[in-house]
Amino acid sequence: MQLAEILLADGLVSEGQLSAAFEEHQRAGRSLGRVLVEQGVLSETQLVSALAQQIGLPFVDLTEYPVDAAATARISGAVVRRHNALPIGYTDDGKLLVAMADPGNVFALDDIRSMTGLDVRPAVATRADVLGAIDRYYRADADLDDITNALDLVEDDEDLSKVKEITEDAPIVKYVNLLITQAIQDRASDIHLEPGEHDLRVRYRIDGVLHEIMRSPKAIQSGVISRLKIMADINIAERRIPQDGRLSVTTNGKKIDLRVATLPTVWGEKVVMRILDNSTARLTLNDLGFSSGNYERYSESFVKPYGMILVTGPTGSGKSTTLYATLNIVSKPEVNVITVEDPVEYRLPGINQVQVNAKAGLTFAAALRSILRSDPDVVLIGEVRDHETAQIAVEAALTGHLVLTTLHTNDAPSAITRLTEMGIEPFLVGSALDCVLAQRLTRRLCSKCKEPFQPEPADLERVGFPWTPGEELPVLYRPVGCSTCAKTGYKGRVALHEVMKVSETIERHTVERVSAAVIGETARAEGMTTLRMDGWLKVLDGVTSIEEVLRVVV
Repeated sequence: MQLAEILLADGLVSEGQLSAAFEEHQRAGRSLGRVLVEQGVLSETQLVSALAQQIGLPFVDLTEYPVDAAATARISGAVVRRHNALPIGYTDDGKLLVAMADPGNVFALDDIRSMTGLDVRPAVATRADVLGAIDRYYRADADLDDITNALDLVEDDEDLSKVKEITEDAPIVKYVNLLITQAIQDRASDIHLEPGEHDLRVRYRIDGVLHEIMRSPKAIQSGVISRLKIMADINIAERRIPQDGRLSVTTNGKKIDLRVATLPTVWGEKVVMRILDNSTARLTLNDLGFSSGNYERYSESFVKPYGMILVTGPTGSGKSTTLYATLNIVSKPEVNVITVEDPVEYRLPGINQVQVNAKAGLTFAAALRSILRSDPDVVLIGEVRDHETAQIAVEAALTGHLVLTTLHTNDAPSAITRLTEMGIEPFLVGSALDCVLAQRLTRRLCSKCKEPFQPEPADLERVGFPWTPGEELPVLYRPVGCSTCAKTGYKGRVALHEVMKVSETIERHTVERVSAAVIGETARAEGMTTLRMDGWLKVLDGVTSIEEVLRVVV
């Protein structure tokens, strides 16, 4: 049967949808199935299932399929990753069942057949499911445990030559490499190595929450930390003061940068590595979870040729990602964009990025003064920390530049009072500031396992959910946990936003030095959606849960 006949027979498409897709297929030359997916008529899973049916092979959904651990153990992780083929079980006649995105890859099938000595039966799965399942079933945890048990090192903090010798030891090198590789596979944003009295604790921050991964013997502490310091070009002889560095690794053909920071503690040096995935810097504003209303209000500001846009929130709330996404829109060949950051986390093509260096006297303020002599159209300042930086940023916004920067405040209205408290004249703040965007990051419910439920009225009233007694109770979603989300019930994150436009009324409030509470009341009356309200809207849409909104928004 042809693909179109299968889709019609299974009721996946209508005649009209198929006809429209066929016209696009002929016009653009793309496959019919791909056109249907792009038009939102089919999901990737439905398309792959239909294609499997067309070629007469079984289709498996790896997010639900009970994978046989004995089958996966027959092939090494290196071979599985090379061929993107995962052994998942055995057929009734004793053949090895292998899930593949490309079942026509005869080289992979021959490779697996010769390694296992078994006949191989391919099954079809989506590429994303195969890669996700490989990451789940070929984790580095077991290898890490084996290496940890094999290491038998003598801790000798005073003997530097011994430490250098240890860091070149193959097990230490492999331990560190696996630690980083596993963190990247688990979508971690940070790796924490924390020395204790009796062991070395390893934790990953995944979707904003820390998870303890393992505890290793105290004896390997010096070797592991020194190895990381050497990789990050940090002085291994200095252990009394905090140090910073940077390193790069290549995983699955993809280059990943890590920012490394050491901190002396009573039990040794704690190391925190921030994983910097450059794909994050290429996100668009639509990827960040903006509601249509908030996006419209925010976009009105960055399309202007001048003015100041402030993004506020605590550390780790995605401020830099939002600014980079904004830069991706405003950065054009005819626009001169210059940034001053501490540190420069993501290298962006076509943008002039300046790294702050306090030791050399290149502070935010000093860099800004030089930047304004370099004919910029758009200036991004990593963070406004002091009066001098704030003053220059405000003056730049008033002299024809678009200024993007961040500030640490709890909500959007507080940004105005924070700037005036830093010593900036209120009339300058009111004139320069065009928009304030406050944001938080909340975990996204796993689409595979989230379950609907009707909450109790008392629970909704207790948390202040927008529901009136007597109305029909809303259908919300809660986390369950499955293999796709590592039993957490959440996968990925979405931002909550609060966009405050500086209107004439708010500008007048600024000059009159009124409180943030009054400015907030005015902004809400003018249509601003608060962080918590944006959270409730995403709860109603099934994107996140009530507990997550309460976790990140006061």
